[in-house]
Amino acid sequence: MPFTAKILLLGSGELGREFVISAKRLGAYVVACDAYDNAPAMQVADSREVFSMLDGEQLRSAIETHQPDYVVPEVEAIRTEVLAEMEAKGVNIVPSARATQLTMNRDAIRDVAADELGLRTSVYAYAKNLEEVRAGAVKTGFPCIIKPVMSSSGKGQSTVRSEDELEGAWDYAVANMRGDRQRVIVEQFVDFDYEITLLTVRHRDGVSFCPPIGHRQERGDYQESWQPTAMSDEAIAQAQDMARKVVDDLAGDGGGYGLFGVEFFVKGEEVIFSELSPRPHDTGMVTSVSQNLTEFDLHARAIMGLHIPELIRARPAASAVILADRDSETLSYSGLAEAMAEGADIRIFGKPTSRPYRRMGVALACAGSTDEARRIAKDAAGKVRISYGD
Repeated sequence: MPFTAKILLLGSGELGREFVISAKRLGAYVVACDAYDNAPAMQVADSREVFSMLDGEQLRSAIETHQPDYVVPEVEAIRTEVLAEMEAKGVNIVPSARATQLTMNRDAIRDVAADELGLRTSVYAYAKNLEEVRAGAVKTGFPCIIKPVMSSSGKGQSTVRSEDELEGAWDYAVANMRGDRQRVIVEQFVDFDYEITLLTVRHRDGVSFCPPIGHRQERGDYQESWQPTAMSDEAIAQAQDMARKVVDDLAGDGGGYGLFGVEFFVKGEEVIFSELSPRPHDTGMVTSVSQNLTEFDLHARAIMGLHIPELIRARPAASAVILADRDSETLSYSGLAEAMAEGADIRIFGKPTSRPYRRMGVALACAGSTDEARRIAKDAAGKVRISYGD
């Protein structure tokens, strides 16, 4: 065959786009799938399929039609029982069907982390109606976080500071949840010093870790990230130990190879498990300039059974998002030259439509320190202007 591997990518957003570029550099043929046409990854892939990942019949048909060497999920909302069915027939699901099933829902991965693996987590409760939300808040206390068990990019997430706010938070979560389960997690608000993403790579030779990435969120969604972030040796060791335990557990009986974005809260020397994504992470966009192998390169290499360095280093760097502020189907961009004047790099994702707070691009910067890199990246992001034609 004229390519090294055939990959079926499920979800074609900006992270998928960068993964396609990395995989194609290694000679792979990529079929990009998403619910809408001309999604970012489709623009650089070899072929495309347009269907909802929650349509089990179309998902099964795509796998059977293309006969890929690897099925690589990029989104959370997927008909995971079809992936399990296909894996049982010998299809390589990345990193495993079990991983996609558990991490599709916050309740499943939280139960594994807290109950099966004994990892330190915040106090939490699940709720499928407002009455259970109120009971959960009694358990966690105020303030608390309410978020759907299935969502992405912070959609449906609220910080609740009193009982009077619970109903509004429940309604907001229900209106913005993905999938077909009306269920939320009520979570204790952790008064952390900072939060990190620990990119963890499970590969043929073991498990490797990228230097920790600090990040800042608004509305439950990442706004900027920086790498490396200062952590004590003890805190790093705790985070790596917990990350190794959970990715090894998610691997299942197969190889379970790939990159995982493992999120933690850090309070002093205490590290608290938060969430996990079995794929490249949005905060890891910073690795596009901080590391010689990006998170997308590492994911592609691990999946394809190629060498991963045992020690991965990063120079001080930062990312800052470029957000839309309205709904539009006609977009144009300006200000890039001004934004790049101080040495920043700009990545426009190529999304065909916008909506309020949708990520449309990212500014990336390297400097002598992460503080300086953050300043340059934020300034650059603020200079990119989006024009709306409708």
